[in-house]
Order: sequence, then structure tokens, then C-alpha cells
Amino acid sequence: MTQLLRKFDLTSLRLFVAVCQERSIARAAERECITPSAVSRRIAEMEALIGLPVVIRESRGISVTPVGEAVARYAEAVITNLESMEAELSRYATGAKGSVRIVANLSAVVQFLPEDISSFKRVFPEVDIEIDEQTSANVLRSVREGDVDFGICNAIPGTEGLDLRRYRSDRLVLMVPAGHRLCGATTVRLHELIGEQFVGLRCDAALMKLLAEQAQKLDATLDVKIRVGSLDALCRMVHVRLGVAVVPQQIGELYINTLNVQLVPIAEDWAVRTLMIACRNHERLAAPAAALVNFLTGKR
Repeated sequence: MTQLLRKFDLTSLRLFVAVCQERSIARAAERECITPSAVSRRIAEMEALIGLPVVIRESRGISVTPVGEAVARYAEAVITNLESMEAELSRYATGAKGSVRIVANLSAVVQFLPEDISSFKRVFPEVDIEIDEQTSANVLRSVREGDVDFGICNAIPGTEGLDLRRYRSDRLVLMVPAGHRLCGATTVRLHELIGEQFVGLRCDAALMKLLAEQAQKLDATLDVKIRVGSLDALCRMVHVRLGVAVVPQQIGELYINTLNVQLVPIAEDWAVRTLMIACRNHERLAAPAAALVNFLTGKR
């Protein structure tokens, strides 16, 4: 009997369980859509392997021997485990279970991902998600190097050859401290800010690169006196009157009631940015990652 694991097949086990449940080879054959003779042959092969009878054939059906009862008990456990495995693998295949690694820029992490991930987790609670915050340039590098499943960044140069999906749009506004000359202004343009003292993010942040590019078009440079690593710190620096700052509108609105600042809309096209989801090949994403991308892009 040491070779049973190699010689038993799942079909025979399933048919034998059906025979035990129906107490009839004919009824089991009908249930499993197979001929009674084929079922009888399978049982005979099992008995030959075991060396003991598993059923006793009677005029009105069959009775199961003690050996057969033991075989049926273990066969049912095997079938149940395989069905559970199939169900779990199916959850992986449909994106319902697994893990996803994302790298995203500061704007996406702070403004949109918390609520979107929360909604996704309500649908796919067994998907684990790891999010790393990086600049847009580093997001693209991580995606190209295959360190993550996908990235979220601003639409910037360097996305060539990547599979892109539109995620969100955000609008930039000017944040000024209370009492600033632009408090109460309905809109502002960048040329009106030349000469202002700015608080900014790190030089490699997409927001700062955008501001530098727009200032260059005006043959000017922005006077950035202080640089910080987070939007939270940026807003607090404006609050204590260390300068003005350009921030995403949704971030600025979070601080209107807690900091002594005001927001002024920027009336220029560059102030509306597009956030993109980037991956090397959407078709090759693992199911959990593909499910999350589809969710974030509205394909739910």
C-alpha cells in the first residue's frame, strides 16, 4: 500500500465517494455522467491496489465495507481540500487575494490614494498593499527596473515605452499667509509672483521642476529660500510667514481651518496636472495588481 499515493487518481476517488453516498453504482454513474461499467471498473482497480474489498455488491445496490468507509472518509477530505485550494487559487486569479507593491508621488499619496485604497479594500479585503512614496522621476525608475507592480506619478517626460493609464487630475493653487498682499485675490498668475519669497519642496520634486520650467519661460527664477520634504511641512512654513508656496488644492483645503493661510487660484493651464498610473505591461500584471489598476482607473 506504500504506492497508493502514486497510483490512486482523483477521478476514481470522486467516483467512489459518489458510490458511497448513493449506495448504488448505477445512481452514482448517473450523477457523475459516466457509465456504470466504468464506475465498476474503477472500484475494481481500487480494490486491486488496496488488496481488500471496499464495497459488497448486492441485488439492490452496494454496502460499504469498513475498509471502504475508511477510504471514503479520506477521499472526501482530499476532495474537500482540493476544492478549497481551487477556490483560493481562483481568488488569486481574479485579484481577490495576493499582494501589490506600489510606488507613488507625494501628491497621489496624500490627496487620493488613502480614500481609493480604502474603497478597494472593502471589495478585496485579502489583498495586501505596500505603498512607497517617491518623486515622480524615482517612480518611473522603479517601474522600469521592475521593483514594483506599478507606479503613480505626474505626466512628465520619461514615460516612453511604459503602459500608461490616466488616474486623476489635481489643480495647483498659491498658499499665502494671512495678511499677504494677495489675500482676497480672485486669481493669480506666475509673473505676479516673481520676487516673492517661496517655500518649496526638494529640487527633484515634480512640482518644483514644473515651477522652475514655468519661471524659465518668463526669463525668471523663483526665490526659494526654504525647502522641505513634505507638503505638511510646506504648509506650516507658510503659516509662520516664511514665504508663499504652490500646493495642490486638496492639500491646501485641508489646512484652511487649522492654519492661518489663504488659497489663491492660479489662472494658468500648467496649474492643472494629470496623474498617471505607469507599468511595464498591463497585460502581464499579476491579478491583484491588475484588479487594483482597474479599480483606480474606474474599470470596476
